[in-house]
Amino acid sequence: MNQSLAILAAFWFLSCGLDIVCGDEKRIDFNRDIRPILGENCFFCHGPDAKNRQADLRLDQRTNALESKAIVPGDVRSSELIKRILSDDPESQMPPPDSARHLSTKQKELLEQWIAEGGEYAEHWAFIAPTRQKVPEIAGEFRVQNPIDNFILSKLQEHGIPQSPEADRRTLIKRLSIDLVGLPPTPTEVENFVNDRSPQAYENLVERLLASPHYGERMALPWLDAARYADSNGFQQDGDTWQWIWRDWVVRALNEDLPFDQFSIWQLAGDLLPNATEAQKIASAFNRNHLLNGEGGAISEEQRFVVLFDRMDTTATNWLGLTMACAQCHDHKYDPISQRDYYSLMDAFNRVPENGVPTFFSSRIRVDHPVLELPTPEYTARLAELQLRIDQAKEPADQAVELAFRSWKVGILTNPPLDDANKLPARVSEILRVEEAARTPEVQKELTDGLRKWFDEKVRGGVLSASPVWQVYTQAQKELADFKGDQLPRLMIMSDDRPRETHILNRGAYLSPLEKVEFSTPAFLPSLSAELPRNRLGFARWLFAEDHPLTARVQVNRMWQHYFGVGLVKTPEDFGVQSEYPLHRELLDWLAVEFRERKWSMKAMHRLIVTSATYRQSSRVTPTNYDKDPGNNYLCRANRFRMPAMLLRDWSLASSETINLTIGGRPVYPYQPDGIWESLAITKERDFTYPASSGEDLYRRSLYTFWRRTVSPANMFDASTRQACRVRSSLTSTPLQSLTMLNDPTWVEAARALAEKTIKDHRSDTDRLTTVFERILCRSPSARELDVLRESYGNQLAGFTENPEEADKFLAVGARPRDSAANSLEVAALAHICLGVFNLDEAMTRE
Repeated sequence: MNQSLAILAAFWFLSCGLDIVCGDEKRIDFNRDIRPILGENCFFCHGPDAKNRQADLRLDQRTNALESKAIVPGDVRSSELIKRILSDDPESQMPPPDSARHLSTKQKELLEQWIAEGGEYAEHWAFIAPTRQKVPEIAGEFRVQNPIDNFILSKLQEHGIPQSPEADRRTLIKRLSIDLVGLPPTPTEVENFVNDRSPQAYENLVERLLASPHYGERMALPWLDAARYADSNGFQQDGDTWQWIWRDWVVRALNEDLPFDQFSIWQLAGDLLPNATEAQKIASAFNRNHLLNGEGGAISEEQRFVVLFDRMDTTATNWLGLTMACAQCHDHKYDPISQRDYYSLMDAFNRVPENGVPTFFSSRIRVDHPVLELPTPEYTARLAELQLRIDQAKEPADQAVELAFRSWKVGILTNPPLDDANKLPARVSEILRVEEAARTPEVQKELTDGLRKWFDEKVRGGVLSASPVWQVYTQAQKELADFKGDQLPRLMIMSDDRPRETHILNRGAYLSPLEKVEFSTPAFLPSLSAELPRNRLGFARWLFAEDHPLTARVQVNRMWQHYFGVGLVKTPEDFGVQSEYPLHRELLDWLAVEFRERKWSMKAMHRLIVTSATYRQSSRVTPTNYDKDPGNNYLCRANRFRMPAMLLRDWSLASSETINLTIGGRPVYPYQPDGIWESLAITKERDFTYPASSGEDLYRRSLYTFWRRTVSPANMFDASTRQACRVRSSLTSTPLQSLTMLNDPTWVEAARALAEKTIKDHRSDTDRLTTVFERILCRSPSARELDVLRESYGNQLAGFTENPEEADKFLAVGARPRDSAANSLEVAALAHICLGVFNLDEAMTRE
């Protein structure tokens, strides 16, 4: 297209309005329409990063763009930007042909329209503090439960998209149970809700689930991913830690609805609060959930900076929703984050008296100081027991040693060694060569003391044996030392006890410090109040300043993602200029202000979202809503998505009534493939045999499964490895999922347990099949589904009748004892049906 045609096209576009924006949105919005184009295609070379900027041109700033004539407001023909994007000449064409960037015709037309309208800029929407948006008025027959619906319905009306009907009650109680507690409702709970005709039936269900102690467990899961929580360090040898104490604090804080500002401040700087409580110090372990490299060749200071950079990335992602890691080596190429901003903020985190490498408290426990010692009642009792054994053995052991020493000393003095065969200290050997009569009292005492010291050292070292009594005493001492090293809970926490100078690092290299910097918050965001301290505590409180543009938005967006599968901003980790402009920005800002004005109550926001008509919609896709909104961007229906693996495991355990619902405590070791940790056993220093749990510990919720960072649980197929901060949902439906859920002992054993219980409680096949269906899917089977179940059950029963040994083999899976009174053929056949229902798409899907 030549320039004349381009101009004509631009004016035709203005007058006719291509179907790019709708209604009163036809006029260009810089943040919505233009910034994404420039950010993706231009800012890399013509943006904030001065070191890599080309032609001294900044397209992220209007002043520079005007001065360079890249943009001539209202004059498309004269604007160099338009000339370059329309050029066919490889030497002048922008983006350059070899840049792997390409502007579509639609994007070029948008840029032309923008300049024709005046080429106005606007500050990036996410860097402007949210304000209370006016709630749209809705006319017509719609279901409106709260202002969320007004915002959603206004968009639906604008685009002529109908609102979906409310989901049926069985779907709603299943959906709420998945989202709020992660456990299935019992058939009785389902029927009670279905038959409850009170106007507040739904709201009462919401309140009951919000008050459940399992609410905190469910809501902790995404936070643990964001905090990169694990029960081991990672890297070679992968030492264990005590970070589960922090995990339990998170569950308690969520159950108690600790306001999000306090929830955050405690985790970022709880140790710096005046008269910090034990709980506040425990909370600060959030920023000690990092990897810790204990490899032999690891350089302590280098690893300390690795930890620092990780801490910065985790903090920025969680509260600012920004990818600040880019500024570790250079000014950010897209967002207005300079290296100075990065290292000035890092100064607040550069005061921890950590070494960067772990201290080996035992062959298993490897943590880095500072730590908070938290002896449990069980630990204290065992410690007293071991100490008592030592105290009881000490006197007879001392007597035995004294007797042994006298006997040994007599032998030495009678036949003093004339060489160093006995490896006596040089001074002792020298004295022994002197005749006893020639020794002064002082020299004689020196000899006796020297012999006693040497003897005691050899006895303690096991070289000499005093007596069996002494062996009992030393063994008790060893058990106590081992117990203290391995069993005393030592939680890694934060501390500012070692202030250091912080420098900008040349290309992020810790050995190349440049200019010294002191703590400050990023310059493009609101400044730190003079009343706030210049440390982590000041930073944490700054996040909740009324004019802060990011904190509330970032958090309500992640709440929305929890309930709808995707956030109002689709990139929860990135609210920067490269993020997609939120289609429901007005709703996002309204929610952000609402969160702040509700005093940062997380439960209040969860209640608000799940009681909305938008949340309660059916997820059924109709030809009409699919045609008008195939991606459900306007939320004309509920999203349905696969439950995460951790919930699928819990669902099977709870449906079969095998689950152990104990809350909190040490991690457990449920079923895993044989030899799963053997690859870690590269030295003989430590046994990496998987210490499988037994009894009820096999059936704890997935939250409590031991999380080895280098080898995460094999049946958690879509979970984060917890090696880095992750805030975006990652749901999958791979073949590995089916292989796991059809063969893993957890599901096979749960199917058997459910079959045994169902057979015991019901006599007819129809009642049994119906009960299994209801327990897993929260609804009764249709007549056709029941026919399929009967036929499948009959086939399975016939097969096992012909091959009873196969039934016994199938029922032998798992550690739970079999019901010897049950008919094994019936149990095996029904267990196969249970396993099949566990693997139905509906069973694995949050609808």
